[in-house]
This record gives sequence, C-alpha cells and structure tokens, in this order.
Amino acid sequence: MSIKSNIYKLYVIKSAKWFMLVMPVIVLFYKDNGLKMFDVFLLQGIYSLAIVFLEIPSGYAADKWGRKNTMIIGSFLGTLGFVIYSLSYGFAGFLIAEIVLGVGQSFISGSDSALLYDSLKHQKKQNDYMKLEGRVVSVGNFAETIAAIVGGLLASISLRTPFYAQIIVAFMAIPASLLLVEPQRKKISENKNIKNILSIVKKSLLTDYKLKWTIFMSSIIGVSTLTMAWFVQPFLKELKFDVFKISFIWAILNLTVGFVTLFAYKIELLLKQKRTLLLIVFGILSGYLFTAYFYTKISIIFLVIFYMIRGIATPVLKDYINKITDSDIRATVLSVRNFVIRIGFAIVGPALGWFSDVYTLKFSLYISGLIFFILSFISLIFFLKSSRI
Repeated sequence: MSIKSNIYKLYVIKSAKWFMLVMPVIVLFYKDNGLKMFDVFLLQGIYSLAIVFLEIPSGYAADKWGRKNTMIIGSFLGTLGFVIYSLSYGFAGFLIAEIVLGVGQSFISGSDSALLYDSLKHQKKQNDYMKLEGRVVSVGNFAETIAAIVGGLLASISLRTPFYAQIIVAFMAIPASLLLVEPQRKKISENKNIKNILSIVKKSLLTDYKLKWTIFMSSIIGVSTLTMAWFVQPFLKELKFDVFKISFIWAILNLTVGFVTLFAYKIELLLKQKRTLLLIVFGILSGYLFTAYFYTKISIIFLVIFYMIRGIATPVLKDYINKITDSDIRATVLSVRNFVIRIGFAIVGPALGWFSDVYTLKFSLYISGLIFFILSFISLIFFLKSSRI
C-alpha cells in the first residue's frame, strides 16, 4: 500500500467521524430524556474536558509512536462510546459515553491533519495541503449532510434509533485506520521524556509569538462555531419546526460548509490573508447578532452565512498553523490548538446554556456574538502584528 492511499483512508475516517446520524436530533434526544440546556452544555463541556486531559499527551504520542497507532485507538473508543450511548437513559450514562468519545476524539484530532500534511510532504506536495485539508473537511461535511437527512428519517421511528445505527458508522473508521501507512518523517528523539510536551506547549502558547497568536485566533473561531452548532437545534425548535424539518435544515447548513470548504483556498488566494481574516471575524459576529435580532425564519439565511464563514475558516486557519510548525511536533501543536478550543468551550458553553435557561436563547445568542467578536478581534490584531515581526 502506498502513502498516497492515506488520503482516501482519511476520507473514510473523516466520513465515519462526521456521518453523525445523531447530531440533527441530539438536543431533542437529550430533552426527551429530561435534560435542560444547562445539562446539554455541561455534558458537552465535560466532553471537551475529556478531550483536554488527553489532547496534548495524545498528540505527543502521535508524534513519538505514530499517528496511525493513535488513530486506531481513537477509532475503537469512538465505536465504544456510541454503544454506551445507545444503552443509556439519563445524564449519568450519557456522561460516561461522552467521556469515552472525548478520549477517543483526542487520539484522532491533530493526528489526522498531521498525517495528511506529512503524507503530502513525503510526496513533495505540501503546498497542496490547504486544498486537500479542505477536501477532507468537505467530505466530512457532505457526510454530515447526508447523515442529517438519514438521521431525521431514523428519528421518525424513535429518537434512539439513530444511536443504534451510529455504532455501525463509527466502526467503519477501525479498518480504515488499521490500513493507514505511516510516512517517514523526523521524529521526537527517543531519549527525550514526557517533559518534552511542556516545552512544545510553552513554544506554542508562550515563546513563539507568531504561533501563539495563530493558535489563539484559530481556537477562538473554533469555539464560536462549536457553540453555534449547539444553539441551532433549540433555536429551530423554538421556531416550531418538526424533527424532520430540523434535520433537513441541519443538512443544508452542513452542505454549505462542505461546498464552501472546497473553495476556501481559492477564496484565501483571492482576498489575501488580512481580508480573509477580517471576513471570518466579522462574519462570525454577523451570524450571531442577526440570527438573534430577527429571530424568525429569516434568521436561517444568517445561519447559512455563518456556516459559509465556518467553511472558509477551518482549512485556512489550520494551514496557517501548519506552515509555521516543524514536522516532528506538528500533531502536538495541532493538539494544543484543539486543547485551547475545548477548554474554551468547557468554560463558555455551560455559562451560555445557563443564560439560555434562565433568560432566553435570543439573549444568549447576543452575548455569544459579542464575546466571540471581542476575543477574535483582539487576537486578530496581535496575529497581524506578529506577521510583521
């Protein structure tokens, strides 16, 4: 098997990860089992913390012992998590499932992007990374689009049926990860111990000025898009859409991300770095504020625009990090980015869920938009300053 075939296997792994039959109805499923919005965001916050505890160590393990090995572990745990979910009926069971899924996700995140970049580098095609990362992300979003429609149909049987089917989907990643080919690359020296992680974290978040602000900016945008994803279903429910219509709109949103991601590298080439980043920052703000301001079916237009911005942001910001990162620490650095996203969501998510329960979802959208705009704009200023150094 050739290294070139890694790209197609990563497509399968990404599809298995993103063909989320449960996502278009998961908040409805939670509420059907007695959870409130605070509980929903708390569960996802704990999921994020589960990722956080192993995110950087798993990235380090991928750099030291192989990205293929960590992705195999992640694929097995991803399947087990949905087995637990399908057998659970309350917060405690869902909590165990989320922790298992979080640990599994930590072993895949960072490793997949690092493996893709190094596979391209081995073929002397690393300049194609943004385009290929866009395609991989796009495949994932197209998978989620189809899954939204299928999941909505399965949910018409019962809200638990999509979870049973999800086990089969998650299992697809196991053979694909087993067949990956590890490219030759510079590796972390065997005589270095776990303290090396701290030096990489220090470099990523403290000493390397440009890398630090690239990671912070990417992470803030990541938290903002993740938060909006958990607001969409209850928002559509408040607009009186039924389960199938919610699933259909969810499919349209993910189709939008998948389509735009395919052309993200061309958009960045056209607009150049500064204007692309300004588009992302102000696009995130507009998505939150206009969705909250209108709070009618018209708001769906602004959700689509928000998801278009998400489609641009993901491959572009990852590419910026990869270009300034050495191959021997790439998975660890990408895991630092994911670490910051998850710790940020674990802090912000439950608070915004509480605002939604105590006040209104509309109020929580306004607060979210202002918080993410202020943080992303500040990080953008420092990022642009670092680019001139």
